[in-house]
Amino acid sequence: MVLITAPVPTVPSHHLLFDENVDLKNMNPRTLPSPQHQLELRPPLRHPIHSSPQALTPLTTTFTKKKKNNRKGTTTSDILHLMDALPFPVPIDIYTSLIKECTVSGDPETAIELFTHISKSGIKPPLPFLNRILILFVSCGLLDDARHMFDKMRLRDFNSWATLFVAYYDAAHYDEVTTVFFNMLCQLDVLQFPPWIWPCLLKACACTENVPLGIQVHGWLLKLGACDHVLISSSLINFYGRFTSLEDASAVFNGLSRHNTLTWTAKIVSGCRERHFSLVFGDFKEMGMRGVKKDCFTFSSVLKACGKMQNRERCGEQVHADAIKLGFVSDHYVQCSLIAMYGRCGLLRDAKSMFEMTRKERKVDCWNAMLMGYIQNGLYNEAVKFLYQMQAAGMQTRESLLKKLRIACGSINYSDMN
Repeated sequence: MVLITAPVPTVPSHHLLFDENVDLKNMNPRTLPSPQHQLELRPPLRHPIHSSPQALTPLTTTFTKKKKNNRKGTTTSDILHLMDALPFPVPIDIYTSLIKECTVSGDPETAIELFTHISKSGIKPPLPFLNRILILFVSCGLLDDARHMFDKMRLRDFNSWATLFVAYYDAAHYDEVTTVFFNMLCQLDVLQFPPWIWPCLLKACACTENVPLGIQVHGWLLKLGACDHVLISSSLINFYGRFTSLEDASAVFNGLSRHNTLTWTAKIVSGCRERHFSLVFGDFKEMGMRGVKKDCFTFSSVLKACGKMQNRERCGEQVHADAIKLGFVSDHYVQCSLIAMYGRCGLLRDAKSMFEMTRKERKVDCWNAMLMGYIQNGLYNEAVKFLYQMQAAGMQTRESLLKKLRIACGSINYSDMN
């Protein structure tokens, strides 16, 4: 019998990625998120991102006992136990494959188990491998661990920064998004940034009401010659429209060499925010004349404007006819907008007819839109009857509508209807 010995895998030469005072073994994951947690991210750590790594206090792992699924086939845990029994070092390619699989599954407990095994293996991970671990933590909702590991990394490339940037963006931690961006700007050349990063930053500026930073971003984009990019321009229009700056939004729109559905819809949404409803309807008609494709968000936005105009010049019915012609009348958002528009305009028969059309896939938004129509038109008896129908169908009524109905009825007898 011949004993076959597997060769020891070669270690990449570029492996000094961490502070020399901190090794990978001291990197212990934090508390697990809830079992239902998949792609939602945990609140971030509040310590700053350092331009150079610093030694951090090791994190402590606490586990929540979770039921194991009776799944057939080999699990990652089985593979890790098998690897422990092998008499030779585990190649880094095997760990890479397991990381990919765990990233797709999004299981935080498996991610912690896998990372612990990697930490004890003694391998010297190259930068792409560490970036994969960052993505693994983010995908499993372990944002604190991703941040902790990021701060320990000696070398970082754009993928390292982008992973943290997107993680905070998806978690709606917009203050952290801008912080990460500025630190990234100090380390990398702005020309390396792909177009998608600017809309994310503009949304972060809008959500944090950081208008000066948004204007500064606009200036950077002008210098880079990137304002004509469709995705970036529509984000600029949305940014200015959010702060009722229709002149600036129109300036961005008029400065574009070409327009599409995104830019037109962004202009329509901005006009609705500034209550320029006649202009919104005019923009909608001009889209049709120019042959620009419309989508469900275009229709839902312009229908809101028609409702505010009380169906002046029968604009709502014109939009409804256009939706039927283009095949958008079956869209959920368009249906809810039509019910709300007809209800606001006092056309309850049309609203109810539209509501009946949603019978097959009727969602709670349509129910609430119909109830709002009854309340807005003073039909309180019908509203109460409809409320009981909603409860029988298992639908959740909006609290604001219940409050209006209680006040209108002038009795506390309806306080237990929720």
